[in-house]
Amino acid sequence: MTATPPPAQPTGYTPAPAAKTNTLAIVGLILAFVVSLGGLIVSLIALNQIKQTGEGGRGLALAGVIISAIGLVIGVLYIIFAVILVGTAGTTGY
Repeated sequence: MTATPPPAQPTGYTPAPAAKTNTLAIVGLILAFVVSLGGLIVSLIALNQIKQTGEGGRGLALAGVIISAIGLVIGVLYIIFAVILVGTAGTTGY
């Protein structure tokens, strides 16, 4: 009679590899703070790529879109305010 060895202990599970972060999502977020229009364009491209490939970085791309949009709105309002201010100063003689 030979004794059978005990079964091997399970080694646990191997975690799934993390999804690769889309590089354009990172670039779009950085550009959102520097050049809003560029950040918006790059972030939208990144969102499209993420949807097609399943990469990570969707939150970064969304943040890039939101920050770029806010920056563009503030820039447009600033230009409108500056034009009104210059126009008013020109007609009042100051």
